[in-house]
Amino acid sequence: MERSLDRAQAAVNELLCALERYAEVQPDIAALEEYMQSPLWMRDYDDDAAGKLPTTLKRGVLSQDAIYDLLCDNRTIGEMLNERTENI
Repeated sequence: MERSLDRAQAAVNELLCALERYAEVQPDIAALEEYMQSPLWMRDYDDDAAGKLPTTLKRGVLSQDAIYDLLCDNRTIGEMLNERTENI
């Protein structure tokens, strides 16, 4: 039982830390969603395609799927958390 307590406590502590980090990045996720739906994203995408952006610039936000996949994963996590808390 002591091993079970140790394992459970470690997992709970890790999850609490992860949930804190998750809550902290929600404003970033909201900003990314707003950016993706704005004309600015399309302009940046077009500028990249036209070679107007430096080649050393990181481009994850300009991929077709990166932000969308993040938003879907974020929504799934929210649904999972809601389901879990309803059963507690």
